[in-house]
Amino acid sequence: MKTYTFTEKKDTRSGFGDGLTELGRTNPKVVALCADLIGSLKMQDFIDENPSRFFQVGIAEANMMGIAAGLTIGGKIPFTGTFANFSTGRVYDQIRQSIAYSGKNVKICASHAGLTLGEDGATHQILEDIGLMKMLPGMTVINTCDYNQTKAATIAIADHEGPVYLRFGRPKVPVFMPTDQPFEIGKAVHLTEGNDVTIVATGHLVWEALQASEQLLAKGISAEVINIHTIKPLDADAILTSVAKTGCIVTAEEHNYLGGLGESVARVLGQHHPTPQEFIATNDTFGESGTPDQLMEKYGLNAAAIIKAVEKVVKRK
Repeated sequence: MKTYTFTEKKDTRSGFGDGLTELGRTNPKVVALCADLIGSLKMQDFIDENPSRFFQVGIAEANMMGIAAGLTIGGKIPFTGTFANFSTGRVYDQIRQSIAYSGKNVKICASHAGLTLGEDGATHQILEDIGLMKMLPGMTVINTCDYNQTKAATIAIADHEGPVYLRFGRPKVPVFMPTDQPFEIGKAVHLTEGNDVTIVATGHLVWEALQASEQLLAKGISAEVINIHTIKPLDADAILTSVAKTGCIVTAEEHNYLGGLGESVARVLGQHHPTPQEFIATNDTFGESGTPDQLMEKYGLNAAAIIKAVEKVVKRK
């Protein structure tokens, strides 16, 4: 089985910032907007190099979405930046009416997603944003796993015509994806081959899935790990091909099990290949304050929880 290692940890939001900076140098149509969180979104380098292409909107997220929609009419490619909670829940009406309904080419870039926002607590964490965004017609939804993949995704979505929701996080996490890994919207990445169970994971749970797969192998269970960076459109073919071989599946995400990756996978399986499935996700709950590691452990979003789910689903085959 292929093993993955890392030599450093970096926050995925820095991948966004560096990707945006590169776009600023290569694509003159790219502009950026921020709702008073320049440091948190790592946008300063883009601003320093392109001051006339940046708009500080202040704590007025709804207005930011409206301005971004308007900028597309002039041929610009706007990237908005704020926390995931403020990028979705606070401005859902503006996204629906001004961006999604008319198919505006806005890139909604959302940091500090999920429980790993940590000590800021439930009011700033959001665990339902993937569900909110994937239900909007025409909206592409991407949730990246590490610095390299986030940087590649940021660059790739500039070439995609239409609205995109790009979700990433705050904490430093292992950097394990290759720097030259192509990012193809809607195309899953197979990380390990296996015969006994499929693990499809997204975001911060991809690394946990890889750790789980190594420990499972020591228990005699061969796990196929698939990195689902695009929730919508979902790579149904990759999932169906894998479960046809393994016969069972575990989905893993830092999101409510209602409306997230797991439900999207369950729909595909229900339509085409009914298969035993277990969910690693939050159980219809809000978060709370704590360190990222404490919260991931308490809410069962780590390698240990994935291993338990695998052992359970294998018995259901």
